[in-house]
Amino acid sequence: MFRFFETLVDPYVSYAHEDTPPKRLWPFLRGYARPFRGLFALTGMMSITVAAVEVGLIWYMGRIVDVLSATGPEMVWETYGLELILAAVFLLLLRPMIQALDVLLLNNAILPNFGTLIRWRAHRHVLRQSVGWFENDFAGRIANRIMQAPPAAGDAVFQVFDALTFAVAYMIGAAILLADADLRLAVPLVAWLVCYAALVRWTIRRVGPASQASSDARSMTTGRVVDSYSNIQSVKLFAHHDREIAYAHEAIETTRQTFAREMRIFTVMDITLTLLNGALIVGVVGWAIGLWMHGAASVGVVAAATALTLRLNAMTGWIMWAVSTFFRSLGVVKEGMETIAQPITLLDRPDAVPLRLTDGGIKVTSLSHHYGRGAGGLDQIDFTLRPGEKIGLVGRSGAGKSTLVKLLLRFYEAEGGRIEIDGQDIAGVTQDSLRAQIGMVSQEASLMHRSVRDNILYGRPDASEAEMIAAARKAEAHEFILDLEDPQGRRGYDAHVGERGVKLSGGQRQRVSLARVILKDAPILVLDEATSALDSEVEAQIQATLYDMMDGKTVIAIAHRLSTIAAMDRILVLEDGRIAEVGAHDALLAQGGLYAGFWARQSGGFIGSDDNEAAE
Repeated sequence: MFRFFETLVDPYVSYAHEDTPPKRLWPFLRGYARPFRGLFALTGMMSITVAAVEVGLIWYMGRIVDVLSATGPEMVWETYGLELILAAVFLLLLRPMIQALDVLLLNNAILPNFGTLIRWRAHRHVLRQSVGWFENDFAGRIANRIMQAPPAAGDAVFQVFDALTFAVAYMIGAAILLADADLRLAVPLVAWLVCYAALVRWTIRRVGPASQASSDARSMTTGRVVDSYSNIQSVKLFAHHDREIAYAHEAIETTRQTFAREMRIFTVMDITLTLLNGALIVGVVGWAIGLWMHGAASVGVVAAATALTLRLNAMTGWIMWAVSTFFRSLGVVKEGMETIAQPITLLDRPDAVPLRLTDGGIKVTSLSHHYGRGAGGLDQIDFTLRPGEKIGLVGRSGAGKSTLVKLLLRFYEAEGGRIEIDGQDIAGVTQDSLRAQIGMVSQEASLMHRSVRDNILYGRPDASEAEMIAAARKAEAHEFILDLEDPQGRRGYDAHVGERGVKLSGGQRQRVSLARVILKDAPILVLDEATSALDSEVEAQIQATLYDMMDGKTVIAIAHRLSTIAAMDRILVLEDGRIAEVGAHDALLAQGGLYAGFWARQSGGFIGSDDNEAAE
């Protein structure tokens, strides 16, 4: 039975991607709710039915009081026996079935699937964002919004059907019941409803913004805390425990203050609601008693009016809380929309085609990119790499080396100029096909918190076990991998490496990263300080592997240890975003320019630090 309701809607149903999601709340939610429209309608009808049954039971209680008052004990069963049996059957069988269908639709068909659908689609949308987009925010805050918004949307849906639809139907039924008994009894109820509606309006106008402010503050706190945890080595290394505590304290205190302001709203609401409910009880019950005293109402009417008002008194706090929770949840969703509803800015063109790589030649023409600042980055770069040619990139920090690589990988859209591979402008090919043809080993090897096997197979998921191990051997990683064991007892290639590979040394991470690129075997190879994390002995071994990897490939290598690129076909020296020198190692030394100065000032093979020429 549960499985039937849990599978009424598939949260992973195919859908059309929206590159620019709606910025307004209701259109945003409407898109996610589309697969649930029929289910929402049925659940709303069931909620109204449950409310009608509850009001009907109170009416029937009043009828029972009148029957018992007007009929002697000996005649009750004889006259009303069949009616009482049918009422009992309804209470024991039909009412539980109605209630069960209502909660199955809400708890089992809607809630598990609605939040899952939002989280799945939001995650897919965010993963399509560019690298630059992720560089402008905390990973912790992004993840927090992806995790917070779906359950908040689920809470909003729950309150609509569990409380709001039920409450509206119940109050309408209560007004009809009282008016049917005596129209004058509906007067205090209607007056109370007007005041109650005003209180609800006052509450929701304040609780939505207050909730969004609280959610923003919580996300900021999460971002700061995760930032500290992610960089715990730096925190410990620089002995900045107290500084990090102060940094988090500011965010935590802001969260406390915003939450306190939100809670003030609920306190005012609760106090006002207690006063209104007292007026409701006195108004309806007192009037009913007055009508009975003048013979205008039966005892059953007084009993029904009393039960109804006491039930409303008990419900109003719950309804108000449901209303405020509904709008609080919407506030959380709106805060989540700041991430989930951001448009995808780096898109494949509508007519984009897969890259057809034949030789691996690269041509860069008038390439400029300043990250929107008008300075820094690259400025009017021109050069050509012949198929299979290997070039080195050299320059001070900020000269534009990493920018060139990011543009080649199309992590950013170039602000000017173009890059062509085998005569095809990379702006006109699909991003996935472009990156599939480029293998990159970066200075900071970042691994997934998964097994070593999963990390290496990331380079080519369909590779065989033998191919994966062969790649690890070439990267001089096989031996240390066999000795690995994680806290869960997984060993060797099954051992998990921790977040960003933290359980491995820098050299081990770099060798696993190398194995991944070796397995990918892409025709274009980018090396960004590929051996920077390795000790001299391992580096010498890896260099031989790298030279073997380079054979037959077009290679771009960034290095500050100039000896690692001295054997390249050509070396490009970048200065202030422009190509200052081009040539082979010996020719550049003979020129006596920038490259010759770098070479002369090297200490241990690095560009001299005297000029602040740190690694980019």
